[in-house]
Amino acid sequence: MKLPTPLLPFFLIAVTLPAAFATEWSAKWIWGADVETENSWVAFRKTFDLETIPSKANASIAVDTKFWLWVNGQLVRFEGGRPGAPSMAREWQRVKPVEEMPASEKPRNTWYQEVDLAPYLVEGENLVAILVWHWGRETHKGYHIDSGKGGLFFQLDLAGQTVISDRSWKALQHPAYDPQAGERDRNVIGFDIGFDANKSLGDWTENAWYNNKYNAEQWPVAAEKGTAPGAPWHELVRDDIPPLQDHGLMRYVNHGDLQLPLVSDGLDIRVKLPFNKQVTPYFEIESDRADETITITTDNRLNRIDAFYTTRPGKQSFESYSWMSGHDVIYRIPAGITVHDLKYRWLSVGEIEGSLSTSDSDLQRLWDMGANTLMVCARDNFMDCPDRERALWIGDVADQTSYLFYVMGHDGRALLRRAIRSTFLFSEDGTFGALGPLRLRELPGQSMQFVFQCVWEYYLNTGDRETLEFSLPYIHAYLEKWEMGDNGLPKYLPGTSPDRWDWIDWGEKDTWDKPVIQVALYFAALQATQRMAEELGDTEIADWCATRGLSIKAAFDQTYWTGNYYSSDPETLQDDRANALAILTGLAEPERFEPVVKNVLIPNHYCSPHYEWMVNLAMFDAGYPEAAVERMATRYRGQIDRKWLTTLYEKFPNGGSYNHAWNAPNAIIARRIAGIEPTVPGWKEFSITPTLLDIRQLHQKVPSVAGNIEFGWERVDRKTVFTITIPEGTQAHFKLPKSAAPHNSITVNGTQVQQNAELPGLKFINETQDRITYTLQPGNWIFSTQ
Repeated sequence: MKLPTPLLPFFLIAVTLPAAFATEWSAKWIWGADVETENSWVAFRKTFDLETIPSKANASIAVDTKFWLWVNGQLVRFEGGRPGAPSMAREWQRVKPVEEMPASEKPRNTWYQEVDLAPYLVEGENLVAILVWHWGRETHKGYHIDSGKGGLFFQLDLAGQTVISDRSWKALQHPAYDPQAGERDRNVIGFDIGFDANKSLGDWTENAWYNNKYNAEQWPVAAEKGTAPGAPWHELVRDDIPPLQDHGLMRYVNHGDLQLPLVSDGLDIRVKLPFNKQVTPYFEIESDRADETITITTDNRLNRIDAFYTTRPGKQSFESYSWMSGHDVIYRIPAGITVHDLKYRWLSVGEIEGSLSTSDSDLQRLWDMGANTLMVCARDNFMDCPDRERALWIGDVADQTSYLFYVMGHDGRALLRRAIRSTFLFSEDGTFGALGPLRLRELPGQSMQFVFQCVWEYYLNTGDRETLEFSLPYIHAYLEKWEMGDNGLPKYLPGTSPDRWDWIDWGEKDTWDKPVIQVALYFAALQATQRMAEELGDTEIADWCATRGLSIKAAFDQTYWTGNYYSSDPETLQDDRANALAILTGLAEPERFEPVVKNVLIPNHYCSPHYEWMVNLAMFDAGYPEAAVERMATRYRGQIDRKWLTTLYEKFPNGGSYNHAWNAPNAIIARRIAGIEPTVPGWKEFSITPTLLDIRQLHQKVPSVAGNIEFGWERVDRKTVFTITIPEGTQAHFKLPKSAAPHNSITVNGTQVQQNAELPGLKFINETQDRITYTLQPGNWIFSTQ
């Protein structure tokens, strides 16, 4: 990586290295002897004795690429390990296609995870068993960076005793897994599963290889492949994201309709998930024949992962460890085989912690579908979709950020921090890619969107100053690449990297106004960067941003205003994206709002979901909330009315993947209808500015970093009751709509008050034509108005 500023090496050392590299390692990297194929599965076993059980036994485990861990026969970690890479081990230059470069030319450091084994240990002999899945390849979508070698690294430091991976371990390439099963997908790194039960090691039985009574004396010893730090895995960096939450094996929604056990008639058995999930399917069957093939797939036409199981005679169980996604799982079981049970396992990044309950069925449906879409597009990274790509596009991440803080809790925030750091750590020559970290695929629009809708929003919602300090030099270096023109605007720049794509959006062809959009995105990135610099006390960067921003603000209207809307080519381009951005960024003055909304944002439905939520947001900010909600409902109507659908499509009305990350109607509901937004970093202060519309009842729960915030209202006849819960250490600015109190009757926690009342914990701030603003201290508040 070529660093963008002289100060950056200090930031890299100060922010990322000490905690990660402080551990002293005595373990060795080990692997199966003569196992060097891609898509290889290697089983490891190690026994050791303990006199006493420790209260803590944190094992450090690193693998390339995924692992499953058992201790004394108990499953401890299902799907550990992280693909991708924490950082570059040294500078390296990307070429196209980068996935075809030798691993030695793209050295990267490696994640390790800590797992507490104490609850599973016993006095006397203990067994650690680990199944490692080595992917051994990359794709042009570029999230994973392959080391070129399969490996396991294990170190358990106990009082007076250390258990390490070395040649004392047993290691066997698992004979039941077929490395050549299925088809290789050029986009998705994960593989189909091919498992031959006739070659099983007792998997999913009491006699399995990961149980204590299994005899592994004939297994070969592990081969030592290297030390830490050392090539090809280099430094080990502790994973700072919580492990995926394992919800265990669960029954399908229509389990009762299956009437298990059943004898298969050879037709597809379709089982339903409660919503579109990432799952590993499971079955228990009985067959009197060997070599029958059971296939597992999903209803998703873009699903890239299948499982193929070859039967043996007798009862048997199987779980496909390569996850797939869909609404339904489809089992193709040959006729005559008895099916005893069908289940699935769901792993998630935390849980859905935020919630919405509302009487408006359209808004409720969109909230639920949006939350499901966010969850299914999160795993080892935030993805554009969980089926055909699983790629870290930072424009999608920026859209996800707009409502992530209203849906997900700590784990989601940690995954977002990972996306930010990964994006910048794998930058090159001052450019950070919209697709990475392996591939530096630059989309300038997404890179600038990432600055103001992701990095700044992340800081505002978390108060994570360290990540802000880390990010600012990269952002400033990137924005400096734009030259200012004689007209006071930045010159149009299709990209700053050899691997660039001058892409704006999908949507209706030939409607995007690229010059206006890029200027607006650049201006928004400048504004956010100025705020970052001011937060950090960097007056030089802040002043640089302010100077450029003033120039753009002065020139924008003169260059692009047509009298009715903004356009670089008024005869052919009346772009909803460009005009929405003009409002959102403040480039458009309030007197421009009405013609922009009426001439463009109401009639022109050109953009994809990637911009739709921004158009809706602009319409709210311009004072047209009813029109914004009507437009949102119109554009999503075809999806709202598909009752089987639980996630949202990539394109309107229903094109592309049906679970695409960049849908964000939740942002409109949470931030403009419920009206809840932070005003001070870390939610120390926040505003509640509800837009009631004709909604009878609404309740929003926000899992903020400061604690759960709850707000809602219920309207009966002429009376409106607002309920508010404010967590300790925060305060809220509640902007009460005067439309809810037409008779000037306001009761607070049972006491009738004047509009400018002050009570313990409540302070009147001001009154405008539309609202009365109060500051509220922590606690529960009930406002009753009529």
